[in-house]
Amino acid sequence: MKSILSIFASIFVAGCSVVGQSDVETAPYTLLKADDVQKIEVRNYASMVLVSTSMAGVSDNSAFRKLFNYIGGANEGARKISMTAPVIMDDNKATKKGAEISMTAPVFMQESAENSLMSFVMPKDFTLQTTPKPTNPDVVVSEVKDYKVAAIQFSGTLSDSNVEKHTKILTEWINKNAYVAISKPVNAAYNGPFTLPMMRTNEVLIEIK
Repeated sequence: MKSILSIFASIFVAGCSVVGQSDVETAPYTLLKADDVQKIEVRNYASMVLVSTSMAGVSDNSAFRKLFNYIGGANEGARKISMTAPVIMDDNKATKKGAEISMTAPVFMQESAENSLMSFVMPKDFTLQTTPKPTNPDVVVSEVKDYKVAAIQFSGTLSDSNVEKHTKILTEWINKNAYVAISKPVNAAYNGPFTLPMMRTNEVLIEIK
């Protein structure tokens, strides 16, 4: 997805129960086609505003903390917006000034040696213009428009073997259905780390035309 949704490790959206239930807002999309047997959908995300930070030379937790601090208040903004997903972190304190922003699912992940970023999706009522500016220069705001993807859903963990298995299934489906893949696979996680693996919702998405 044009290298803006990249990450090497499996970081999950928190705020979910052990049985996979979650009240976290999910990124809206238009369903264009569905294969219920293989749990594959063709979707179009009209617009997504992302906040991202580099994974280069830092730990997964460090990158996650920067983004969590941003949605917790490390931003410039006039509005106060309640968080919808409590994220359990260490005792690192975010800036208290600014708008408190809800977290949206999923967290997108894509392996890329060239430009490794971790990205959160902002709630649907945010635009590129209204999203508060981060106070941390390591955090950036961007927007993706008309993001058409084929997505396959699966449970379990985002292990290499599980991702590879479902990426292969999705790639074969794309080829058989006359679509053309135009990006590397992107992983998406919807549940917190304490959710039982069999109750988790994961996805692999590939941008298509």
